[in-house]
Amino acid sequence: MIARRNSRSAAVCFVLVLVAACEMSIEDDDASSNKVNGSIDVPAGKAAAEVQTVNGSITVESNGTIKSAGTVNGNIKLGAYATATSLHTVNGRISLGRGAHAAEASTVNGSLTLEDGADLTGRLGNVNGKISLDGAHVGGGIDTMNGDIAVTGTSHVEGGIEVEEASSGGLFSNKDPVVIIGPGATVQGDLVFKRKVKLYVSDRATIGNVTGATAVTYSGDKPPP
Repeated sequence: MIARRNSRSAAVCFVLVLVAACEMSIEDDDASSNKVNGSIDVPAGKAAAEVQTVNGSITVESNGTIKSAGTVNGNIKLGAYATATSLHTVNGRISLGRGAHAAEASTVNGSLTLEDGADLTGRLGNVNGKISLDGAHVGGGIDTMNGDIAVTGTSHVEGGIEVEEASSGGLFSNKDPVVIIGPGATVQGDLVFKRKVKLYVSDRATIGNVTGATAVTYSGDKPPP
C-alpha cells in the first residue's frame, strides 16, 4: 500500500504558512521573491530561492532554477529544462515543460501536467484535476481523489498509483475517475483504487498489481470511448 499524506491537511498548513509570510514585510531581492497579490516571473537562465505569492501565478522560464515555488490562488509553470525542488499551489494547475526537473509537485484543485522528458523524483498528487504524463518520469508515485489520470508515451511511474476514497467534506465528485495507461508506458508498483474508477490499460503497457478495479485491456493508440 502506498503511504500518502492527507491532502487537505497539507493544504491548510500551506495556507497558514503563506498567511504568516504576508504579515511580514514583503520585499524582492536576488535570493527570493515574495508577494501577496501579483504574479512572479523568473527569467530564462536565472536563479532564485523561495518564490511565493498568494494571489498570482508563478512562471519559471526555460533553464531557470528555483528552490521552491508556492501560491494559494494561481498556477505554477516550470519551463523547458528548468529545475525546482518543490512546487505547491492550492487553487491552480502545475505544469512541467520538456526536460524540466522537480522533486515534488502538488495542488488541491488543479491539473498536473508533465511533458516529454520531465522528471519528478518525488510524489505527484492532487484532489481535483486531471493528471497527465507524456513521456515523463515520476519517482514517488501518483495519488488523487477525483482526478482523471493519463500516463502516455514512454512515461515511467515508480511508486504506483493510488486513487483515494471519497471524502465527506465536499471534495467528492460523483464522476468516476478515468485512468489510462497508454502503449509504451510503465507503472512500477501497485495500482490501488479505493473508489470506483474506469481503468484502461494498453496491451503494450507494463503495470504492477491492481487492487479495487478491473482493468480493461485495449489495443491501438487510444482506449475505447
